[in-house]
Amino acid sequence: QVQLVESGGGLVQAGGSLRLSCALSRRTFSVYTMGWFRQAPGKEREFVAAVSWTGGNTYYSDSGSGRFTISRDNAENTVYLQMNSLKPEDTAVYYCAADRAPPGRSWFRRAPEVWGQGTLVTVSS
Repeated sequence: QVQLVESGGGLVQAGGSLRLSCALSRRTFSVYTMGWFRQAPGKEREFVAAVSWTGGNTYYSDSGSGRFTISRDNAENTVYLQMNSLKPEDTAVYYCAADRAPPGRSWFRRAPEVWGQGTLVTVSS
């Protein structure tokens, strides 16, 4: 059974940085596109970023572009989301996801094959 385990969430002041990590418990990590979604209180879950299995192709939503960077280490079966210049509106539960679809617009509507349990990011003003 494939599992995703996120870590790295927490409380940070506005303007600060956090790096989220997500480990995939399977050797076939490299065949999956990995992505991050988030769900703010009272809002629907939204796509943030995705990275191809090679790491060479990334795709970001407007909310993730510019301040966030997604990357992966296939040797460690881990994907990262580096978040800089955080704002209070970035407060959300962040979910890691794995799917075989390449990064792109389909990820806005996609229900990935595998979801993590989520990690809470709280940005104080």
